[in-house]
Amino acid sequence: MAAAKIAAMTTKSKTTLSSAARLCAALLCAGASATAQAQTAITIGGALKFDNDAVWKRIVDEAGGKGARFAVLATAAGNPARAAALIVDALERQGAVAEAIPVAPKLKGVDLQKNLHDAALIARIASAEGVFLSGGAQELIVDTLQPQGQPTEMLKAIWQLYRAGGVVAGTSAGAAIMSEQMFRDAQDNLQVLKGRLREGKEVDRGLGFVGPALFIDQHFLKRGRVGRMLPMMLAKGYKLGLGVDENSAAVIRGSEVEVIGAKGALLVDLSEASSDASLGAFNVKGARLSYLDRGDRHDLKTGVSTPSSLKLREPRIDPAAPDFKPYYSNEPFYMDMLGDSTIVNAMAHLIDSPHDELRGLAADVRVRAGNERPELGFEFRLYKGTGTVGWATGAFGGEDYTVLNMRLDVMPVQLAQPLYTPLRPAAR
Repeated sequence: MAAAKIAAMTTKSKTTLSSAARLCAALLCAGASATAQAQTAITIGGALKFDNDAVWKRIVDEAGGKGARFAVLATAAGNPARAAALIVDALERQGAVAEAIPVAPKLKGVDLQKNLHDAALIARIASAEGVFLSGGAQELIVDTLQPQGQPTEMLKAIWQLYRAGGVVAGTSAGAAIMSEQMFRDAQDNLQVLKGRLREGKEVDRGLGFVGPALFIDQHFLKRGRVGRMLPMMLAKGYKLGLGVDENSAAVIRGSEVEVIGAKGALLVDLSEASSDASLGAFNVKGARLSYLDRGDRHDLKTGVSTPSSLKLREPRIDPAAPDFKPYYSNEPFYMDMLGDSTIVNAMAHLIDSPHDELRGLAADVRVRAGNERPELGFEFRLYKGTGTVGWATGAFGGEDYTVLNMRLDVMPVQLAQPLYTPLRPAAR
């Protein structure tokens, strides 16, 4: 939507839209046992800038505000001392009292196992109001705190803090471990689409702070990770996934999710989706996608999504309304559906166009090591359905959309070999 159209909007939407309460009460669980206190998980999509006060301040505020005590674990980091020092500084600039806990495989000059089982360090974690887990390699977190799937006393202390109503925040790797299942090391989205999902390699146990029914992924839009989330969710039986983008966060408190920061998160709902095993490759029909922009909320219990107050000052974009006036008229075809933010850009385009669907492709036809079945590609079909609506605002200085309840089919396709050939000079 162009800025001119946003400026022309004058009526306010007074309602929020339910994406349907289809998910079970398990979404309210955030660990092995329930608690009456409001435990808070803050999943940060990675690349969190240290001047992003909206996120850093919120982390501290959720733990009690000024004076809140934080334990910082740079367990995943390649340079743990530097990473922990930067995080401690960022938290303390927001009024927290933060301490680095020296438990990281790549931390030089310390005895990892001794520190991991140090009663004094464990007690400091248990008595804090918040824990912050750094980015890096998420396998280092699970292998250190939960070796062979068994929680250490230090991990039990983190759970004790969390169940008592504390905050567990994590960025990048620290967000990946938030669900019970996680990607261990799966950098190539397309190969995951093609079926490369091996236990202990691409896939592993997470720590499970957001409970058994919600899957979390990070660096999501920037790195086109919808291509790996969908097969992971189907393989592990997840009905709901949340992909958080870089320099953004999802605050998950009880059943409520609030998106904050620089961008947003993609909510993937497979509760009404289907798949055809006879095709011999990944496929899904009827996935439901909602893009939640900064300030938007979603309730996991009721299924209701609520756009930010800035969005609600603008009229709802409803393609089914008789007075719908779309901004876009063209019908693009997206050659790389796993590109940087392509999936949400396509959703924003479709919601504000007269077309019922848009299509794109995910493929790599190069014959090279590591590219299994180069002839196999995937067609992505985005389309409108019941309850597909959106909002937009120019208040952030751009064209920022919220899009709810868009549908997606992903189907395997056979690519030509070669896919293209050079043009030849015309015969004279």
